[in-house]
Amino acid sequence: MSLASEPAVFVKDLHARRGRNPVLHGLSLTVPRGLVVGLIGPSGCGKTTLMRSIVGVQLVQSGEVTVLGRPAGSVSLRNRVGYVTQEASVYDDLTVRQNLTYFRAVLGAPASDVDRVIDATDLGRYAGQLAGSLSGGQRSRVSLAGALLGSPELLVLDEPTVGLDPVLRVELWELFHRLAAGGTSLLVSSHVMDEASRCDRLLLMRDGEILADDTPAGLLASTATDDVEAAFLSLIRRHPSPEDRSPGDAGPGVDGPTSTGGAR
Repeated sequence: MSLASEPAVFVKDLHARRGRNPVLHGLSLTVPRGLVVGLIGPSGCGKTTLMRSIVGVQLVQSGEVTVLGRPAGSVSLRNRVGYVTQEASVYDDLTVRQNLTYFRAVLGAPASDVDRVIDATDLGRYAGQLAGSLSGGQRSRVSLAGALLGSPELLVLDEPTVGLDPVLRVELWELFHRLAAGGTSLLVSSHVMDEASRCDRLLLMRDGEILADDTPAGLLASTATDDVEAAFLSLIRRHPSPEDRSPGDAGPGVDGPTSTGGAR
């Protein structure tokens, strides 16, 4: 398989728990290269656990997770994958520029990258401010800027637009598509259904399972609906959750009935 045709992420029959709670129930998916792929689903459905599995910080029970042709968590992936968690990963007692300068040094990225990512995330007016004095949305942008350092091949973004004003949300989605046009692969999670239409491809998730993997247009056509929320509801009716199934009815990709509490 050539590099161009090899997916950025390949997941097969993945099972994972958080504590004692089963969260991912044998799900499989691919994230193509050079696209903005939306991981869309309600809070608590397992999106964060899946993303943690992809970046190699989640203990999994079984299954295969391959990222950029390597097993998830491989040392060789550290400078090739950027990860933005839901909580901003910044030092409050450093300025925006100091945070990014520190992260740049850790990554070994070029010194010019600091100005590049500040411009890309529209943080220029805040560059000299302490991160602790910023709003939640601004702090999230600093985390995103840090993830862009070194021009990673894959960006894994866990609900990056939460708490942002509508104008900035639009600007960030425009940035995501510019990055994809330049060859970066992006996996962006959200529980906001109207963001789904901004993605090149969608993974709809519920209760630790992937209900659909399709383009927005393909999803609407296959469900005969007019918007993603209606499509999602249609899929839910077709695929009851694991805890709603009767014994012996495992459903696609699930090894028997399981509980799905505590998916975050």
